[in-house]
Parts: sequence; structure tokens; C-alpha cells
Amino acid sequence: MRKSIALQQELGPLFDITLDCEDGASAGNEAAHARLVADLAAGDDNHFGRIGARVHDVGSPFFAQDVASICSIAAPRLAYLMLPKADGLQDVLTALTTINHYSQPAGRTALPLHVLIETHGALADVRQIAALPQVQSLSFGVMDFVSAHNGAIPGSAMRSPGQFNHPLVARAKLEIAAACHAHGKVPSHNVTTDFKNPATVIDDARRAATEFGYTRMWSIHPDQIRSIVSTLSPASQEIDEATQILQKASSVQWGPIQHHGVLHDRASYRYYWCILQRAHAAGAPLTEAVKQWFQPPSSPTSTTQH
Repeated sequence: MRKSIALQQELGPLFDITLDCEDGASAGNEAAHARLVADLAAGDDNHFGRIGARVHDVGSPFFAQDVASICSIAAPRLAYLMLPKADGLQDVLTALTTINHYSQPAGRTALPLHVLIETHGALADVRQIAALPQVQSLSFGVMDFVSAHNGAIPGSAMRSPGQFNHPLVARAKLEIAAACHAHGKVPSHNVTTDFKNPATVIDDARRAATEFGYTRMWSIHPDQIRSIVSTLSPASQEIDEATQILQKASSVQWGPIQHHGVLHDRASYRYYWCILQRAHAAGAPLTEAVKQWFQPPSSPTSTTQH
């Protein structure tokens, strides 16, 4: 956990850190581990406010304990809580009731929730889950999802290339991404377990983004983070094209333009604006003119005449 926090301090807020109470705590040490997670999220090392925590599932005796401990200490600084193994919409609603019960008295209204979609029930309710205002992101849990099929899906579908080729797994990935984009939420792709092979991580991130519409991806090891951030960031050629098109459009008050013989109007401007938003979030180099678009408007100052 501390290694990931140190890397975030080095690279900046280009990625989030999820401190894990579900699989990260040893048996019998759940309460102490939750307090450690809360202290790290609330502490001075959380420079950017981009540290969240994964709690136990709602059926676990440790779920409410995790939420109470973390929220009482870290709610104001916590980026989000993550819920694993939801069986459907009702589990997410139950989780939100508990989270709000503990986070609101600690000074945090509507603490964002990230939901892992890794069961049949959660996939069936995925659009309703994505529509919940407090849900910020949905992640695919490929290993639990494959295991839930009791051997009907081969183990090769937990990793590449099978995870992109098996129809049931590909269908799940697509439904999660589509639900997220329909409701303005963030789809986050599952981990690559082959953490010793950077080429596999890069290829998985590329396919997740270009073929399945995922805009974020989990890492299972800090060594994967740079590769994922780089692969999911727009290429310099895309950034240059978006810059040229939007600067032309701005010069004609966002009316139609032609660029290299291709017509563009407000429909395509939205796409290119998303490219620049992603580039800005990833810390990619931008022209000074484009940087100005991301500056908050200056507050008017009042003057007193004498």
C-alpha cells in the first residue's frame, strides 16, 4: 500500500489507489487492517485525495465494521468506497444505506461508490446499478465472474487472449461498458494477472480501450501502473488533431469547419473535446491555448472609486 502511495506522489494524480480490506486483511486481523486503511486515507500522504478503499461484501460480518471504521476516520479525505460481490441492485442499495449512515455524520455527503460487477445478478442489474447517482464507476471482476459459471467457462477466459474472445466474458465486458457510458459513469477493466510481462499489460489495456470502451483499468502490481496510464492516454497524434480541430471551431464560434477535407460540426467536436479532457487528466503535453480551456474562470474583482 505504501509503495503505491509513494508512486502516486511521484507521478501525480494520474491514477487512484484502492486500499483493500476484503483480500488485504489476514484472518482475524480485519478490524486492525480497516483502521490502517482509514489512517492511510486520512493521512498527510494522501496528497491528492485520490485514495479509496475496498470493503467486504454486504453479506460479510465485516462489512459494516469496515464502513464504520473507515468513514469515522477518513470520510472527508476518502475518494470512494468499493463494493465487491454484489448480487444485484438490492445489495448496492443496502450498501449505500450503510455507507451514508456512517459517512454523513463524519461530514461527507454522497460518498462515491465503485461497484465490482462479478456475479450473475449484478450483471443482470448492471444498467440499474449504473443509474444510481452515488455510483461513480463499475469494474469487471473477471476471475469471480468466470468462477461463478462452475466450470462452464474454461479457466483460460480469466486471462488473455481468452478473456477477450470467450463470448460470455466478452458479453459481460460490453454490457458493463455500455451501462457506464449510458449513465456517465467510468468503466474500469479487470486486472492483468501476468504482472511480470509488460507487453501483456499493454496489449490488454489497448484492447480494453479500443475494442470494449473501457477508460480505466485495474493494476494488480505497482509495476503495471505506468504502462496502463500510458496506454489509456490519447496518443500525441490524436491530441494534435483534436487541438487543431477545436481551435479552428473556436475561431468560428463553433460553427461547422472543414479539416483536411473532412467536415466537422458540434457532433464531432464533443468527441475531440473528450480526447483533450483525457489528455489533460493524464498530464499529457498541451498547447498553451488548450491549457487555458482547463483553467477555472477568474473571479471578478470589485473596485472602489474614491
